[in-house]
Amino acid sequence: MPIESRSLRYFSAVARHRSFARAAEELGIASPALSRTVRALESELGVMLLSRTTRSVALTPAGEALLVDTVRALEGLDAAVLRARRAAAPARSVVLAVKADADGGLLDDVLAATSREPGSEPVAVKLCGWGEHANLIRRGEVDAALIYDPHDLRGLDAETIHTEPRVAALPAGHPLGSRDAITLGALGISAESIDRHAERSFGIHPAADLAQLLTLISLGDAAAIVLASSVAARYPRPGIHYVPIADAPPASLVIAWHEDAHSPAIAALVRGAATAGAGRRAPVSD
Repeated sequence: MPIESRSLRYFSAVARHRSFARAAEELGIASPALSRTVRALESELGVMLLSRTTRSVALTPAGEALLVDTVRALEGLDAAVLRARRAAAPARSVVLAVKADADGGLLDDVLAATSREPGSEPVAVKLCGWGEHANLIRRGEVDAALIYDPHDLRGLDAETIHTEPRVAALPAGHPLGSRDAITLGALGISAESIDRHAERSFGIHPAADLAQLLTLISLGDAAAIVLASSVAARYPRPGIHYVPIADAPPASLVIAWHEDAHSPAIAALVRGAATAGAGRRAPVSD
């Protein structure tokens, strides 16, 4: 007999909180009812999922194994429901997630190229934060996203549409600022950590966005960061030197979509993005 999604949702909440009381509060039900449902699930499966004491709740090995697939299954179910509701909306559109300043300067070209593709629908742009793109697709809130690789593309398909060099944003007066090119080693950054370094820059400084962070750099209040060259081209600042990084891997912009998507409109968006990327020559570092 198939397991009801309600039982799995209850189990997932307890596993996440490691507490029946907190899970019950989140779910809006009484703790005894939650406990009975989870015990019924264990009985139905024939395994113990949770180890309970008067003070704690822990996952058993069987619970650990179930939780991984449960999270994905519930995520997929919720996404399917949301996509179905969006598909039934009177005004149909394809939703594209983009982080501000992280579209390679291609967003307008992508929208224009997509509008000329057979089977295309109007594209609605959803601005998102750093690292949110993939989860928005998996949850069914958007249909596709423009993302700088590498990224968590679990359950998604992706196509690279544009690559470009990377540069370092350095405050005026920085000892490396007068060079024609520098290396990652000179910045104390490894090739493996280059994207994590760029992302961390937003977390360790009191900046809400890239524009504010660049202002902090120009004032000498923030360290150097690594950027795609197209971002640097859109943010010229008298107090900042953008210096090419000779040995940095290129920044690759991809368009990603759910691996199970079969919509002609999403296919049209992907083709439009590829066309826009092919029409843009990557900046060349001197």
